[in-house]
Amino acid sequence: MNAIRHPIKRSLVFFLVPDFTMVAFATALDPLRIANRMLGYEAYKWRLASIDGKAVRASNSVECAVDTSLEEERKKMAGPERPSMVIVCTGINVETYTNKSVFAWLREEYNRGVAVGGLCTGAYVLANAGLLSNKRCAIHWENLPGFSEAFPKANVYADLFEVDQNIYTCAGGTAALDMMLKLIGDDFDDNLVNRICEQVLTDRVRSPTDRQRLPLRARLGVQNSKVLTIIELMEANLSEPLSLIEIADHVGLSRRQIERLFRTEMGRSPARYYLEIRLDRARHLLIQSSMPVVEVAVACGFVSASHFSKCYRELYARSPQQERLDRKQLIAA
Repeated sequence: MNAIRHPIKRSLVFFLVPDFTMVAFATALDPLRIANRMLGYEAYKWRLASIDGKAVRASNSVECAVDTSLEEERKKMAGPERPSMVIVCTGINVETYTNKSVFAWLREEYNRGVAVGGLCTGAYVLANAGLLSNKRCAIHWENLPGFSEAFPKANVYADLFEVDQNIYTCAGGTAALDMMLKLIGDDFDDNLVNRICEQVLTDRVRSPTDRQRLPLRARLGVQNSKVLTIIELMEANLSEPLSLIEIADHVGLSRRQIERLFRTEMGRSPARYYLEIRLDRARHLLIQSSMPVVEVAVACGFVSASHFSKCYRELYARSPQQERLDRKQLIAA
């Protein structure tokens, strides 16, 4: 009696970029292993690849051995070992990653009908490969300001993950688990997904649009709903800051009431708090992008580079130029 042959649902290549985030990689890979175990056959198979076929060091300094090189993957594209999905695994320092051969390979895989994905900050690599123009994508909240400035044609969201046709992106961390569970659910059913959730001790599959970050109430330890509404307004209007009068009109309070609320809840004036969150965005742009300092200043609502530099130095005890130089030296080291 012949054994039942089960078709492979997907074959995947995880392409590891130096400094990739281990937690995102592990939570993307392990659901596939567990799915195979639950099904009793190999519905998913995968291999790991790197640019030269050598081990790749993750951001936590753990080295991960791989199965193939980019050259070998290119040879497999036209044969029976062509994958059905390629997932780029990245992490810190992705802004400086440039490899035209990798970008060309990703484009060719995509044009051949292969699904292409990115974990954590992988959207940077996909965007540099020209795959995200007018596509919805997700990226880690910390990298979103720099990414949106660098790739204005990409429709980037602070979601856990995004699936736009054959492009899969997630924000990293445990969001990789949610994205892969969505994929497995599409291939099979909710019953299998629920069994995997039980194995990894998670109680549910989060929605793509669930928050990446803690809600403001939990993150700031603030309970006053008016203060939270004002902060949300501020965070949504960084390049063109609202005046305190405009904010007051929006929330139905007087300027004096807002001043008193912020002194009580935040320990500083609303103007000072607004300045600090604009400077925090500026710091992310300086670290994550190559935007000229004057453009960073404008993007964060400052009328001049000199005023921006003065405020930045007062808060961080170094100039914007020194911030960027320190970042470059850290990466070089």
